[in-house]
Amino acid sequence: MNRVNMVHVMHVIALSLLFESCFLLFCIPIAIHYHENTVNELLISFAIVFVFGLVALLKSTKGGVTVSNKDVYLSVVLSWFFVCSFGAIPYYISGSIPNIVDAIFESVSGFTTTGSSILNDIEAMPKSLLFWRAETHWLGGMGIIVLVMAFLPYFKIGGHQMMMAEGSYFNTDKIKARTVDVAKRLWFVYLILTVLETFALKLAGMGWFDAICHSFATIATGGFSTKNSSLIDASPTIQYIIILFMVLSGMNFIMHYLFFHGKIKKVWCNEELRAYFLIIFVASLLIALTIFDNNRGDFEPIFRNSLFQVSSIITATGFISDDYLYWPLIAKFILLMVMLTGASVGSTGGGIKVARYLVFFKSARQRLRLMVRPNSIQVIRFNKVPLSEEIVSGVLGFMFIYFATILVGSLIMMLAGLDLISSTSSIVTTLGGIGPGFGAVGPVENFASINDFGKAYLSFNMILGRLEILSVLVLFVPSFYKQH
Repeated sequence: MNRVNMVHVMHVIALSLLFESCFLLFCIPIAIHYHENTVNELLISFAIVFVFGLVALLKSTKGGVTVSNKDVYLSVVLSWFFVCSFGAIPYYISGSIPNIVDAIFESVSGFTTTGSSILNDIEAMPKSLLFWRAETHWLGGMGIIVLVMAFLPYFKIGGHQMMMAEGSYFNTDKIKARTVDVAKRLWFVYLILTVLETFALKLAGMGWFDAICHSFATIATGGFSTKNSSLIDASPTIQYIIILFMVLSGMNFIMHYLFFHGKIKKVWCNEELRAYFLIIFVASLLIALTIFDNNRGDFEPIFRNSLFQVSSIITATGFISDDYLYWPLIAKFILLMVMLTGASVGSTGGGIKVARYLVFFKSARQRLRLMVRPNSIQVIRFNKVPLSEEIVSGVLGFMFIYFATILVGSLIMMLAGLDLISSTSSIVTTLGGIGPGFGAVGPVENFASINDFGKAYLSFNMILGRLEILSVLVLFVPSFYKQH
């Protein structure tokens, strides 16, 4: 394997920063409309990001050379680190978040669609920065690299590998098209869902600003709300709309594409999708029955809150409709299991993902059958397609590394001063991109009380989870930097 092509790496970083700077400009009309004094700060932020991106672009090329896996991984990981770091500039220079570690934490949480926050009073923040906060979700949801693929057709090198390395993990074989075309079509679906939810929320009584921001956060499964109470005070209609679009956003976006093209049978036959819907329904019903048995009262709002929180957590959106820390212990345990499950592969959601659990259980069943009939041939199939031993071992290896990352991270957060529940919860929720957790980082709390060391590690943990761990950890393997 050849040495890392830093020109190529710089080119990807440059394109990512230029896209980021363009979206910063959209915040300026918001500041002008609401007569805020953040216009100069936003212009300065735009200038800084744009100049850095432009200089990097001028010092790099747009391709034409052989690109190795090293280049792909380094390009994607460094692009995310640079985009998240530069995304903190508006918060910091405007004085809205005067601590640089806090500003970076908020930016990373936005771009990785985690939804964890250090803000104690969200509503006191300028609307232009709340809009930027929502934009970071929307950009990070489908992925800044996928955006580069979609809108720059001349950038042909390593396109598919970059989408995979970023953690987008789309099964592009189901769409017979070039990587560039796949990215465009996925972004089109992403945009359509965002527009539909925005209009639905507006019709349900939300103002345009809040509707757009909440749509950005929902479709990206991010969870940043413009309200301190998230969606606790929202009307039942608004909550049901949010539930619908959270569930849709937790689906593999390839399923949306197939559905829009009339391939409904193919969508419904997808094993992961059926399991995903079943988990949401069963978990919501069990929690609702548990709460109802303890409190009685009207069943509809109980079931709605249960469905809302299960949908929010399994899709890693992180919106809140109720303080679940007051729910019965069994209900909280079910939520924890859902938190460790995650949404569908190829969605904007985080976590381990339903498909991996299906492969895990199929593998366990295969081993048990082989114990009974050692000479039989047991083939693991997913969506009726046989899986190779390499794929199965890859899934099992990923799950082991995922839980090992939780263990190591929990120990680190305990060193940062958190108790066991809060430490483990903070790692699980940031690694899975969920947002709220348990203990000191519960649904009505935030991450402001954690020291700078803890916030810095959790910021790294969010990027680690967003890039599905392995794409980041490979950079710490010594042989990665050796020439072969």
